[in-house]
Order: sequence, then C-alpha cells, then structure tokens
Amino acid sequence: MEHHSPLLRKFITLGRITPDQIKAKQSEATTTAELICLCSGMSGQELAEQCLDLFRVPYFDLNGFDVENVPKDLIKEKLIRQHYLLPLVKKDRKLFIATSDPTDYGAFENFEFSTGLQCEIVVVDHKLLEQKIDQLFDSSSGLSLSEDEFKEFASLDVEDETPSQQQDEEKDDAPIIVYINKILMDAIKKGASDLHFEPYEKKYRVRFRIDGILHEMASPPNTLASRLSARIKVMSHLDIAEKRKPQDGRIKLKISERKSIDFRVSTLPTMWGEKIVMRILDSSAAKLGIDVLGYEPEQKDLYLNALEQPQGMILVTGPTGSGKTVSLYTGLNILNKPERNISTAEDPVEINLEGINQVQINTKADMTFANALKAFLRQDPDVVMVGEIRDLETAEISIKAAQTGHLVMSTLHTNSAPETLTRLLNMGVPAYNVASSVSLIIAQRLARRLCPKCKEPEELPKEELLKQGFTEEQVKDLTLYAPKGCDHCTDGYKGRVGVYEVVKITPEMSHKIMEGANSLEIAALADKLGFDNLRKSGLKKAASGVTSLAEINRVTNY
Repeated sequence: MEHHSPLLRKFITLGRITPDQIKAKQSEATTTAELICLCSGMSGQELAEQCLDLFRVPYFDLNGFDVENVPKDLIKEKLIRQHYLLPLVKKDRKLFIATSDPTDYGAFENFEFSTGLQCEIVVVDHKLLEQKIDQLFDSSSGLSLSEDEFKEFASLDVEDETPSQQQDEEKDDAPIIVYINKILMDAIKKGASDLHFEPYEKKYRVRFRIDGILHEMASPPNTLASRLSARIKVMSHLDIAEKRKPQDGRIKLKISERKSIDFRVSTLPTMWGEKIVMRILDSSAAKLGIDVLGYEPEQKDLYLNALEQPQGMILVTGPTGSGKTVSLYTGLNILNKPERNISTAEDPVEINLEGINQVQINTKADMTFANALKAFLRQDPDVVMVGEIRDLETAEISIKAAQTGHLVMSTLHTNSAPETLTRLLNMGVPAYNVASSVSLIIAQRLARRLCPKCKEPEELPKEELLKQGFTEEQVKDLTLYAPKGCDHCTDGYKGRVGVYEVVKITPEMSHKIMEGANSLEIAALADKLGFDNLRKSGLKKAASGVTSLAEINRVTNY
C-alpha cells in the first residue's frame, strides 16, 4: 500500500478522501482498499461497486465462494498474502483472481509471471477477501496456530493422563494436542456450555453452544477428523480402537495450579466419522446463590420456604438445558449444613459437591434410581435428591420418602407446573399421594440476557403489547429493549437468566388434585391464586429490560 496508488489518487481526485485523512488512518489499514474505506466511511461492498463503475472491472460476491474450490496448484501463501489476491478458477490458460484494488497492476504482473497464466481480475469486498484468504490457509496448512499459541496451549495438562500416552502422541500429533487444548480454552473463555466436533464428507465443523445457541467457531480440514477424535478419546480415557459404538467419558483439564475444569464427553459414530460432544461442567454455576438465578422476589420466598420444611417434595421441571440442575444444586447448597445428611442419585453426577453423598446411577450394575432411593432410606437421610423421576417405582418410593419425614427433590421433563401434577397421575400415582406429598413445583426456562453495553430501546404499538400479554397497567410506563450487538457480546446477548413458574401446592390445589382435575383446571386455579406462569414471568423480565420480548417469545414458544 503506497501513497501513489492509482486507486488512492482516483478517490482523492473525486474528493471522496483527503491526504490528511490518509495520513491519519494509514497506520490502521493493511491494504489500499481498507484505507479508503476507513477514510471515506464506505463499506467494502460499496467500494467494490464504485470500482465497477470507475474501472469497468466485473464485481464478484465472495459470500457464496467456497475456498475448497481454489485451484490446489495455485495455493502460494506468500504470493497471495503479499498482494491480497485470491485465485478463484482456472479455465485453460486463463486464471480469474479476486482483488480489492483493480489498479494494483504490479501485483497482477507478479502473479502472471509466477503462475505462467493470463490473469483476469474481478473486484471484491476487501473484508470478505481477507476472510477467504484466512480460511484458505487455515484449511490448507492443517491447523492455524501461531508460535505464541503453541507455547501457551502446549503447557495445559490433562489429569490422570499417563506419560507414555503423551509421549506416544507427541511424536506426530503435537499440533493436534495444542489445537484441542486451544479449542477447550476458547470455549471456557467464551462461556460456552457445550462443544460439538462434527465430521462431514467435505468439511469438519467445531461449534460452541453459547447462551443456549450454537455458533460455528472453527473449521479444521476434514482430513484431520480421525486424529482429532483420537486425541479427544485419549484425553477422555476411551477406547480409541472402538469406532462403531457410542462411548462416554470425562476430561479433567488442569488450567492452573489451583483450577481444573471438568468436561463430560460423548462420542457417536456417524456417516463420516465420530461426532463428539463435550459438556463443560462448571462447578461455580452450582454455587452462584439463589439471588442471581432470576427468581422474582415472591418466587424466591416460596422456594426458600419449601426448603425449610422438614418433609415434602420439591419438583423442578423443564426441557433439557433449561437449568434444572443448577436450581436443584442451589437448593442443596442452601441445605448443605453439618447437621443434615444429604444423598443424591444422579445420571450422571455432573458436579461434585463436598458434604453431599452423590451416587452415580449404573443400570448395568442394577443401580437404578429406585434401588438407590431404597438404599438411601436405610441410611438415615434428611434430604434426598433424585436426578429424575422416570417411572412409577421411582415416583412411589420418592412419595413414600416425602410422606415419612424426608425432604425429597427431583426433576421431571414437563412443560409447566400443572402438567407435572397430571404426569404423576398418568404414571399411576394415586391422586391422594400426589396431593399430600408434593409441596412445590418449579417450571423453568433459560432466556438470554441483553448485553447491558449495547441494548437499545424498542418501540411497539400499544395494541401489540396488549396482544403479547402485557396488562394495561404495565403498558403505561413500559420500555422494552432489543439486541444490537457489540464486541462485548454475542448477537446482542451476554449470559442467561432463568424464567420461572413457581407453584405452591395449597389446600385448594390439593382439593382440585383429589377431584382429578386436568392441567388446564389446575393452571386456572394457580393463576387465580396469584402464581405467575412462565409467560407472565417472562414478560416481567422483558419489562425490566433484562431480556428482549423476542427472546421471551422464543423460550415460551409464543
């Protein structure tokens, strides 16, 4: 990039930029096109379209171009990066190349001399060109790791990995080891909950689930699929030779002298290799405290009062990934005192809690939820937590425990609090047992929090707000916010907050259950008694500016 570039001179002549602007912005740009965009305020696409008019050079949209189609014999990194040119397609002795500066004649001559082909140029958006060049060399040279990254991520240790395993791998796979370590650390830094490693016929994809939404984060070459899965399986203490069956394992990654992060690992054979999903088990999430989870004040009081009772059953319900485990663990942490004996049956045990006796369910060894519960009741328990009530036997033993002086906590996969009661009845639990044992039901979802740095007010007509479910009183002074997006967040959201329906089983509700009421009748009574359903709780979150109305509509299926 030089001051006398014909492209720069053209835009100075047109009065679009000035020499003073160039001087001020030159240190921030790496190419002529980028410098012109910085000075003029144009986008890369607008500049490319201007070049189309000024120089009669065809414009090409790189959005739909796959770098896998670049002629393999023309991938010359030094030449491409030096001149910011991307070979697109070769036809006979003619080569079509993408550029953001159609006046860089010296670069075209160098490319023609190096390749021995006649070059035809097309003008493109300089940002897209930079992205495609980076993609090309990320995929063609294997794994894109700088020397500093190599040093940083090579030092991470996997606990319980034997020195012989490390030595065997390090002979050929040091870059693979470092790359996987980098991916895991990136996921931790970005606050991801899950990592997906996915092989396909022509590509390999790595995705992170951040705030409940999957985002593609990396695309290493698919030729490395087997080596990547082998490394993860070694870290997880799984059978590398077994590629036909699903496997489950765990990784404990030591990231400093005092801190380790656990990952739950699951492998699944697919058409093009093994898909691997890792769940990050963050023990700090279980110790957040009830105040940061998102309960409304009256809902928090209902939960704390239920925890103080010496007996009864607290049920937490919602789909997978709705934060049920964190709600249960938060309750267990509140109860975790030296004078209480607490036992849990979990499948799997995700987070280790000191002072609580945690049992891993193992159906092969006949350690089912029901059998674990039976054993707990012979061990003088005060509090029992059952990971999930899946069948009538587990439900009956749980209810018996709740009726005989124990506090029982568990989960069910239902959509709302009233549906939880009817699910127990449908399992075959007598209505009088449900009415006398269940003390509190919490139905929940997780909504993404709006980024406080970039959220912006959203205007909606009063009629639409009323239609959405806001009351006349709420609409009077209502300010809703929408996501915008900035460097501090993902798509305008950062973090998550719980949306809850907390229903206490009152004498009136017990009476309804005994009468065999359906979920709609129980829901109507809960509303009459003043218990907010998920929709109402969600609208309160939107009204307070914590999240957006669009996000509440997403999580409540409105």
